[in-house]
Amino acid sequence: MKRVAIIDMGTNTFHLLMADVAPPGFSITYREKVPVKIGVGGINQGIITPEAIERAVTTMRSFKNTITDAGITSVHAFGTSALRNAQNGKAVISRIEAETGIHAKLISGQQEAEFIYQGTRAAIQFGKDPCLIMDIGGGSVEVIIGNHDKIFWSDSFEIGGQRLLERFQKHDPITSEEVDTLFKYFEVELKPLMEVLKQHHPKTLIGSSGTFDTLSDIYCFRHDIPVQETPETPFSRKAFDEIYEELLIKDRTARMQIPGMIEMRVDMIVVACCLIRYILERHPFNEVRVSSYSLKEGVLTSFLSH
Repeated sequence: MKRVAIIDMGTNTFHLLMADVAPPGFSITYREKVPVKIGVGGINQGIITPEAIERAVTTMRSFKNTITDAGITSVHAFGTSALRNAQNGKAVISRIEAETGIHAKLISGQQEAEFIYQGTRAAIQFGKDPCLIMDIGGGSVEVIIGNHDKIFWSDSFEIGGQRLLERFQKHDPITSEEVDTLFKYFEVELKPLMEVLKQHHPKTLIGSSGTFDTLSDIYCFRHDIPVQETPETPFSRKAFDEIYEELLIKDRTARMQIPGMIEMRVDMIVVACCLIRYILERHPFNEVRVSSYSLKEGVLTSFLSH
C-alpha cells in the first residue's frame, strides 16, 4: 500500500486529497478545499496578483502541515489554467516550493483533460456509447468525448468561470444582454466542440465536480435526498433547466439563500450555468450526470497502473 497526497491548485479552488493506494483500488482518507481564488483580479491580464500569491502560499503551508501530520511523504501538486498562463506563474510555483518544500508541476490543458477523464471514469460507468465529459474550472473548461474504453477527442478552452465573470457579467442579477453576449462568445470559442458533437452524437453530458457538485447539492436539497460524498451524485436534465432559470433572476444575496449553495461557488455559478445551457441547447442530450471525481482522482488512478 502506498499513501499519497494530491494537490490540485485550481484557479478558484485549491484541493487537497490524501489516499491509500493499493491496486486494484484506492481509498480516500482526507479531502479539503480552500477558495484561494488565485485568478481574481488578474486572470484576463495573465498575472497572479500579490494578494492572490499570499493566499496561495498560506493555503499551501496549511496543506503541508496536514500532509506532514498524516505522515505522508509522496506529494503530487498540479497547477492548472491560472498558473500555467500567468507571466509570473513559474515564480509563484518557485516561491511555494521555497516556503513549503512542495514542488508543483504546471500541466497543460490536454493533460488536465486526460486526468479528468480518468477521474470521472472511476466514478461513473460510461458504457460503450460516447459521453461528453465537462469540467468547468475558474480558468479553463476541459471537454472530453469518450466511452469507457477510450477518449475519442479532448480539448481545453480558456473560458473558465472567473474569466467569464470578470469579462462579461457586470450586473447582478446578470442582464439578458449579458447572457446574449456570452452565448455569442461561446458560438465563436466552442466551434471545434460543436463540430465534434455532430460527429460522435453523445447523448449523456457528465459534469465533473465544481459547479456541477453545487447544482447536484441544490437538487438534493429540493428533493429531500441526503447529500452524500459519493463518486456519482444525483442530478437530471430537467433539474438543470429549473435551477438555471432561477439563478438568472437572483442576485448574490438571493443565490446564497438557495439551500445547497456555497460561498465559493455563488459568484461564478451564473456564467458557468450559461455555458452549460449553451451546450444543452445546441446538442440533444438525454441526461446530465454528475461525477464528484475529477482531476485529483484521475491522478490517483494513474498510480494504480504503475
